[in-house]
Amino acid sequence: MQSHEILKEAFDQSSPKVIAAELGVSLSLVYKWAQKQTDSGSGSRNPLDRVIEIYEHTKDTAIIEWICEQADGYYVRNPLSHCDQGYEVLPATNEIVGQFSSMLTRISQAALDNSINQEEAEEIRGCWDKLKSYAEGFVRCCEEGDFELMNKEDEKAALEATQQKENTPRKTLY
Repeated sequence: MQSHEILKEAFDQSSPKVIAAELGVSLSLVYKWAQKQTDSGSGSRNPLDRVIEIYEHTKDTAIIEWICEQADGYYVRNPLSHCDQGYEVLPATNEIVGQFSSMLTRISQAALDNSINQEEAEEIRGCWDKLKSYAEGFVRCCEEGDFELMNKEDEKAALEATQQKENTPRKTLY
C-alpha cells in the first residue's frame, strides 16, 4: 500500500479539517497528501514520504523505532528472505515451536521469584523478537511459494508411486 492510500484511509476515520488546523496547514494540502503524486500536479509529498526519505538518507532505525514507540508499538526488522528450494515446512515449523518454547521457558525462569527485573525483561524481549523475526521469515517463504513448490513435488511423487503400484501385477499368496 502506498503512503497516500494509508493517509486516505486514515482521513476516512478522522476529520481532515481538524488535522489541518492542528498541524497549521491548509485543508487543501491535507487532501493532496491523500492523492497520488503525479506530473500534472495532483497530490503532494506527504509527511509519511518525508519520514521515509529521512530514514533512507540516514539509515538510522531509531527514527522508525521512535514512531513505533509513539504508537505504543515496537519495531522489529523483517529478516531477509533466505528461501532456497527445498526449504522444508516441518523442520521450519518445529523451529518456530522450539523458539516459542524457549521464550516460555525464559519467562518461567524469570518469574520463579514472582518478579521480573529489567535484565530478565530484556532477555524475554530478545527471545520474543527472535521468534517474531523467524516467524516472519517462515511466512515470507510461504508467500514466495517455496513451501507450495515442495508440496507440489510431494504430490507428484505420491501420484507416481500410485501409478507404479497400479501397473505392477498383483501377486497372490497361494
